[in-house]
Amino acid sequence: MNPDARETWPSPELISSWLGDQDIDFEFRPGEDVPVHDDPEHVAAARRFRDVLGRFASGVTVVTGTSNHEPVGLTCQSFSSVSLEPPLVVFIPAKSSRAWPLIQRSGKFCVNFLAADQAELSNTMASRGTDKFADVKWTPSPETGSPMLEGALAQVDCTIHAVHEAGDHYLVIGRVVDLITDDDGERDPLLFYRGEYRTINAR
Repeated sequence: MNPDARETWPSPELISSWLGDQDIDFEFRPGEDVPVHDDPEHVAAARRFRDVLGRFASGVTVVTGTSNHEPVGLTCQSFSSVSLEPPLVVFIPAKSSRAWPLIQRSGKFCVNFLAADQAELSNTMASRGTDKFADVKWTPSPETGSPMLEGALAQVDCTIHAVHEAGDHYLVIGRVVDLITDDDGERDPLLFYRGEYRTINAR
């Protein structure tokens, strides 16, 4: 074969467009892109799933940890309490998350409940930037040393109790080792509803 022939081949992107039925990223939650086949039926089903489930309003958290003594974090909408005895909580990171494997290796994490004025912080922690914490103020939690973000309504400090696969996500169950709040209860939480940040008060 002529060595110059390769230069006339179509680009990989063009070949992919011809083949079709490739995986595309589809955003369900802030910072969470999951693969969905690009055929119209799959895309329509994913959009329907997102639109209907998006009518369930939730709070917004940032789950933080450390890796090689450096802070790591991810924005997480899917968080809930699980058990009082023992005290357990759950959050659900996407398998595509870059921060979660780092947090998992540390065996501990801290859940920060965001306030209504922290949408920008949520976006920062949902990004794929190399240094999310460059302009973020935080202190290590007393029990695990995981970052407690300044201005958050409360923190739930945990060790990892169990991890289960769940489709394109993981169910991460944490055992609560400490509960922290410096908030007086007067500030509103940051909410996420129908693909947008909201607050308790009407827009």
